[in-house]
Amino acid sequence: MLRRLAHRTSDRPAGRQALLLTVFLALVPGLLSAAIWTEEFYGLNRTSLQSAAPKPSPVWEEYGFEEAEAAEYAGNGVKLKATAYRFHDSTGAFAAYQWMRPEGYQPADVLPLALETADSLFLAHGNYILHFEGKKPSIEELKGLFLVLPMTENSALPELAGYLPTEGLIPRSERFVVGPASLAHFEPRIKPSIASFQYGTEAQLARYNSPTGDLSLIVFSYPTPHIARERLAEFRMIPRALVKRAGPMIVVTLDPPDQDHAQQLLAKVNYRATIVWDDPQTSVAGDLADLLLTIGALVGLLLLVALGIGFFLGGSRFLFRGRKGGPEEDPMILLHLDDR
Repeated sequence: MLRRLAHRTSDRPAGRQALLLTVFLALVPGLLSAAIWTEEFYGLNRTSLQSAAPKPSPVWEEYGFEEAEAAEYAGNGVKLKATAYRFHDSTGAFAAYQWMRPEGYQPADVLPLALETADSLFLAHGNYILHFEGKKPSIEELKGLFLVLPMTENSALPELAGYLPTEGLIPRSERFVVGPASLAHFEPRIKPSIASFQYGTEAQLARYNSPTGDLSLIVFSYPTPHIARERLAEFRMIPRALVKRAGPMIVVTLDPPDQDHAQQLLAKVNYRATIVWDDPQTSVAGDLADLLLTIGALVGLLLLVALGIGFFLGGSRFLFRGRKGGPEEDPMILLHLDDR
């Protein structure tokens, strides 16, 4: 059909454009629905492919969940199940990684956010969460996979987890909060109106052991210390809450079983101002040196151009006078100001 259509429209530019548009529109749905997992994965052939989307919930939506896909591979006596979860950005994937971490997995050295067992690997990379069961891919295989994952995003990860005290921290109790839904799910005792997510507020929550029982600690991060100072009074109105402000952060523990232990825990959270460079390979000295070299090259080029123009004009003047048989003085223009 497309061949006959192309034959009829080959002599008409408008017809050719319409044909190309028709073919493009026919291919777009296939491109947009392209699978996350390829048909082959390092010698293993894909045997099945299906959606792995979790049950819809406000938390998943708030984390920016977009798509999930599970594929099964087989070959050479090896079977592998690979599951991928894609989110809108790296922050959403980081938050979901803390929430989804499977039990019985130990920290892995392949990536900062990675857990493993003898034959499984669970990790977060950019805006993706990947889970491999049956065979753990090597770091070289993972690097190759990261290059072909569709619609990747690799922004900086939140730094709030680094402010949590490590002593007494209950493993895998951390939860990241990005909006009202995740706050209501993980810490419903704090109202969203108090947290004020309209400022782009984020929070890191964790649970701790204490001599008289477990307690929760949550660190809220605001864009500026001024906003945090304004919200401090609202947090202090929460019943049985201990609150502390540290720079643009507010630290809260609710109804602690041991007031003294809670105060010691709050004291360990202190704000540290950091400067993050977009490119870790550059420095101020390197940028200044490059700037000076560029200026020097530009000045040298301008001098060469000026000398070239000078030699051209001087040579032309010399040749012009030589052709007229000798030097000729330029006429002088007299203003005769004394006669006025």
